[in-house]
Amino acid sequence: MSEELDATAGPGESRGAAFGAWWRKVPPAEGAVVMATGIISVGLHLTGHETLSRVALALAGVVWLLLAVDFAVRLLGDRTRWTAEAGTPPALTAVAATTVLGTRLSLLGWQVPAVVLLVLSAAVWPALMLAVTRHWGRRMPGAVFLVCVATQGLVVLAATLAAADSVQWLARVGAIFFCLGLVLYVDAFVRFDPRYVRTGAGDQWVAGGALAISALAGAKLLAVLQTGSAVHEVLRGATLVVLALDLTAYGVLLWSELRWPRPHYDIRRWATVFPMGMTSVATLSVASAAHISWLEGPGRVLLWVAVAAWVAACAGAAEPLYRQRR
Repeated sequence: MSEELDATAGPGESRGAAFGAWWRKVPPAEGAVVMATGIISVGLHLTGHETLSRVALALAGVVWLLLAVDFAVRLLGDRTRWTAEAGTPPALTAVAATTVLGTRLSLLGWQVPAVVLLVLSAAVWPALMLAVTRHWGRRMPGAVFLVCVATQGLVVLAATLAAADSVQWLARVGAIFFCLGLVLYVDAFVRFDPRYVRTGAGDQWVAGGALAISALAGAKLLAVLQTGSAVHEVLRGATLVVLALDLTAYGVLLWSELRWPRPHYDIRRWATVFPMGMTSVATLSVASAAHISWLEGPGRVLLWVAVAAWVAACAGAAEPLYRQRR
């Protein structure tokens, strides 16, 4: 990102003009900023840090609004570019980011805007999914798992709203999409090139993040479905298995970062922060929904690891602006 910003600003150009020129080149992957910041807000809320949570929510909301305007402008004014970008997996961050933001708003008690965001994300999801899957291939980077993340994001938001307003049909539809999300994960896993675990610039973590949001979706559904039913017990077992796989993937990906360090900032680093935050939120949520209290401790620890990663990503993103100011 620093190279792009440097290239946009001439010797006498203002910082505002430089930023505007850079913003016009913002890629779809910027949606991961909202995903990462939004899920950090959810995690801080679950652990009782409400003030910090609302600050993170406000930041996520501002970035989401900017990206939403950019999305609409490209759709209406630059259809060729919009179509080209819509066929890439990072385009699905538009859906995932919207559902994460909607989930946090619902937890805040703002059900009407949360419903609006669910309708909006559900309306965009089919078109983007079709565009992305039509261009699928083999040996793909970690962003391929966004097909699962976007789908399970709908489940998380729908189940959160179902719990808030006692709307059972939302939970039933969510259960169907939960199964679809798992199928999409398997398909994405087959297409993922494992060499990206060693060479990826950050989005390889989405392989774990997709499992994390699947575990969170299962936990949210558990909180809505009738306890003791056969469906509830099957879902509980599936959720625990998915969470175990997520924690295993987290360990492997963390080890790869230590084994093959990649210290330089890349926009795809936000796709590292999101899975870290999502794993902590999934762990905390499963601890509550499945009544496994000992998971709460690891969930809290993982949250602060994610917060540290978020701060590091912010510092990396701000560096170009600081350099321009100097």
